[in-house]
Amino acid sequence: MDLISLLSFKKTVNDPQGALRSWNVTVHFCRWTGIRCGRKHPNRVVAISLSSRGLVGPLTPHIGNMTFLRVIILHNNSFYGEIPREIGHLRRLKEIEFSNNSFVGAIPRNLSQWSNLVYLNLIDNLLSGSIPVELGSLYKLEALGLGDNNLSGPIPPSLGNLTSLFLLSLRFCELTGEIPESLTQLRSLTYLIVGQNNLIGTIPSGLFNISTLSTFEVNYNRLQGSIPDSIGLTLPNLRFLHLGYNQLSGAIPMSLPNASSLEQIQLTDNSFTGPVPSLGRLSRLRGLYMAFNPIKDDINFISSLTNCTNLQKLNIYENPLLGGSFPLSIANLSTHLYDLVMSRTQVRGKIPSGIGNLVGLTRLELFNNNLEGPIPSDIGKLSSLQELNLGGNKFWNALPSSLGNMTLLNYLYLQENNFSGNLPQSLSNCTNLVDLDLSDNNFSGLIPREIISLSSISISLNLSFNAFMGAIPIEIGSLTNLENLDLSNNRLSALIPSSLSNCLSLQQTCFGWKLASRRNTSRLKRFKRPGSLGSFRK
Repeated sequence: MDLISLLSFKKTVNDPQGALRSWNVTVHFCRWTGIRCGRKHPNRVVAISLSSRGLVGPLTPHIGNMTFLRVIILHNNSFYGEIPREIGHLRRLKEIEFSNNSFVGAIPRNLSQWSNLVYLNLIDNLLSGSIPVELGSLYKLEALGLGDNNLSGPIPPSLGNLTSLFLLSLRFCELTGEIPESLTQLRSLTYLIVGQNNLIGTIPSGLFNISTLSTFEVNYNRLQGSIPDSIGLTLPNLRFLHLGYNQLSGAIPMSLPNASSLEQIQLTDNSFTGPVPSLGRLSRLRGLYMAFNPIKDDINFISSLTNCTNLQKLNIYENPLLGGSFPLSIANLSTHLYDLVMSRTQVRGKIPSGIGNLVGLTRLELFNNNLEGPIPSDIGKLSSLQELNLGGNKFWNALPSSLGNMTLLNYLYLQENNFSGNLPQSLSNCTNLVDLDLSDNNFSGLIPREIISLSSISISLNLSFNAFMGAIPIEIGSLTNLENLDLSNNRLSALIPSSLSNCLSLQQTCFGWKLASRRNTSRLKRFKRPGSLGSFRK
């Protein structure tokens, strides 16, 4: 019977990599690739393991005849069609791993017969319909992953019966309703992942008392209410706290530093009011995201982060009540820091000369603040920088020639400041620039030929509202991929060079005079989401 089922399996799939080449009757099926037979029943298949074999096609209903099957692993293939209802007949099943395929249709409802099932992973398919309430009868289940599907409806309260569960992953579906109170019964839960749904209501308070929780992810929902101030004490094993993109409010819990294993804190796009606790004890902290909140505090809390030697990302974008002087201690942050966003706050003062210590930075955004003074020359030490945005401040003086050391720069935004003098020719070393905006300043002199001929610039070149003079260099014809060009409101003379006809990608150009400055209309750049926590946590 198992032989017939396996041959049916092979017949219904396309095998471009030849993974099933050994599946022929000249060899006993227990010796076929990916097949394991039992010890007590040596002619019965107990496991099928065909992960990442490039298999394409439907799953045969004959799989339901392999009644001794305990493990079936088809992860990372291209199986499609519905999961056959016959699979519900396999009462000995302990592990089902179907993630990263293209299965469609509903999750079989006769799965209540899988009384021995410990592991069920259907993440990253095209499944639809509701989560079967029958899942609540799988009392031995320890890991349940249904995320990244087209599921809908509420989270069934019956999941609270799965008291052996340590992982629940329902991220990125279309689930609605409230988080069931019954989930507070899952006292062994380590990973709670229900982000990126349409959940409403408040977070059940009992969830904050499950001391085993390591990942608490409820971001990208419509949840309301506040977070208990004791969370750092009741969840001592917490590593990932993802509360962002909800409608949560109240104070940021001052006990957070007690959860000493915290690696990521995401509070973005809520209504948290602060103050921000001292986080210096979180030696493992890698990411702190607090953008889009009305946090009223002094930005000097950053000084405590100098003890967080693993910090990689710090994002406090759009906190209009967050002010104070730009902390000198920022130069002492982790050298692992690669993403620093402190735009649209009320921070004032100068960039400290030690900014060059942050040699790992790939993005530095400080636009629309009250910063002033010259840019320190040691900023040129940030040789890994790919995006620098200092627009919408009060910086003055000439640009340091050390900017030319940032040869990996893709985006340079210095618009709406008070910079003056000639452009340093060293900018021509930035041969990876795709977008350059120096508008609304007091730059003067000739437009350097070496800069206007940077053929990498393709998105935009904006030098408007300055005091450039002389002719437009004929080298402008080198910008063959440029889409937007603005040289208006300068003191340029002579004709537009005919070489501009080489710029075949141009969509918008402006050489004349505009009635008003573009000041205070800087482009706003929203930051990226934090990365995934792993395939089973989708």
